[in-house]
Amino acid sequence: MKYLISIFLFLLITNQVIAKENIMILKLKDGDVKIELFEDVAPNHVKRIKELADSGQYDNVVFHRVIDGFMAQTGDVEFGNSSNDKFNLGRAGTGGSNLPDIEAEFSDTNHGRGTLSMARANNPNSANSQFFICFKDCSFLDGQYSVWGQVTEGMEYVDNITRGEPPQDPDQIIKMEIVQK
Repeated sequence: MKYLISIFLFLLITNQVIAKENIMILKLKDGDVKIELFEDVAPNHVKRIKELADSGQYDNVVFHRVIDGFMAQTGDVEFGNSSNDKFNLGRAGTGGSNLPDIEAEFSDTNHGRGTLSMARANNPNSANSQFFICFKDCSFLDGQYSVWGQVTEGMEYVDNITRGEPPQDPDQIIKMEIVQK
């Protein structure tokens, strides 16, 4: 019996550690947005998002394309970082990271309200660092973009992101980080 209890406790603790490593916080001007990462759906995309977040590359990156009733796009770490010498709002949305593009990990996961998915060019294998958050159901995107997460708390803060393509005074990611143990 002690053996079974030990195994149960080990599995419980292990699952809690895994669960925490698959939660990300996106800090916005109005509050924190909690995101569940879908490692089982898009493992390479989640790995890239974690890598860029861990190195602070998403910090101070603007939301360069925000369409009411559709989505908010960000993640251009090359031209969209407002604290970087290369910042250029006119070019934000055309850059990526210094890492190679990622092969598509399309799935049947729905692009519903609060879904996070990778932006890309015409080539399905051109996702790099940019991503978007859906304001409402965008199921017409299903199977065409790699879904990597879902907002679980704080969607009202995403709803407050300033609209525009680009916005005149764009909101930015204050900090993006993995929830630590």
